[in-house]
Amino acid sequence: MRAATVENPPPESRNERPPAKPLNALEVEIIDLFVQFSHILGQPKSVAEIYGLLFAAAHPLSMEEMMERLNMSKGSTSQGLRFLRNLGAVKPVYVPGRRAAHFEAVAQLRTLAMRFLRDQVLTRLDNSLDRIDHMAALVESLPPEAREQVRARVGMLQSWQKKTRKVLPVVMRILGA
Repeated sequence: MRAATVENPPPESRNERPPAKPLNALEVEIIDLFVQFSHILGQPKSVAEIYGLLFAAAHPLSMEEMMERLNMSKGSTSQGLRFLRNLGAVKPVYVPGRRAAHFEAVAQLRTLAMRFLRDQVLTRLDNSLDRIDHMAALVESLPPEAREQVRARVGMLQSWQKKTRKVLPVVMRILGA
């Protein structure tokens, strides 16, 4: 006598997860808002999607849950989480009975703004100082008729850089207050 076969056993008997829960309308709106912000700040869409999902989540999510719900690759999810963790925008949390690491959004705007300014803006500003000085030296290699116009433009860059260096610490003090 042959054993009966089941054509489509339930997911748990196949050691598979049930399909990912689709994003609800509120999650879609929150994620879209963060995607718009990410464009302004020059950050990848995937980073904004991860942060938006965690921001909207009622409970911590594992990386696999994020991958499934956002239909994102493991590499993009991992890289996005690493960036957000370094920025202090997400933190790992312990979930009893679950082996996988889970994450939740950190929603303190002041902390996020401070870290973004320090890690992204100040770093790039410091890097630009040498480049602008190099540009000023290169102006001298231009034909005489082009030097004055370009020298004035490079001078503007130097001025903007100096002004930004003066204003940024004030902004950071205000945020830190």
